[in-house]
Amino acid sequence: MAEAEELHRRKPAELPKGTPTLTEARAAELDGQLSPAWRREGTASLHGSFEFSTFSQAFAFTTRVALLAERFFHHPDIEVGWGYARLTFTTHSIGGLSENDYIMAAKIDRFE
Repeated sequence: MAEAEELHRRKPAELPKGTPTLTEARAAELDGQLSPAWRREGTASLHGSFEFSTFSQAFAFTTRVALLAERFFHHPDIEVGWGYARLTFTTHSIGGLSENDYIMAAKIDRFE
């Protein structure tokens, strides 16, 4: 668990175009540091699915995610509805997954 704690303490770094996406092996290694709420689509994106009792709880959660994203300048796509929130992270500047996506997911795991 020490590695997961380290991941959530890190800050996303700016990645210029041309930076390679994560390898399958590195992404698989980082998968183990996240909660089961997250699933990965190859090395393209990371999806989080969260359930809540009410719309207002889901909305409050996504508001916290939005504020976190603004703080670290790394933003997910967000879908919110009655009793659920869905997040998708990808690093647009490189066209796939980076450690930044995992850092943000680990931070969200800490307040989920």
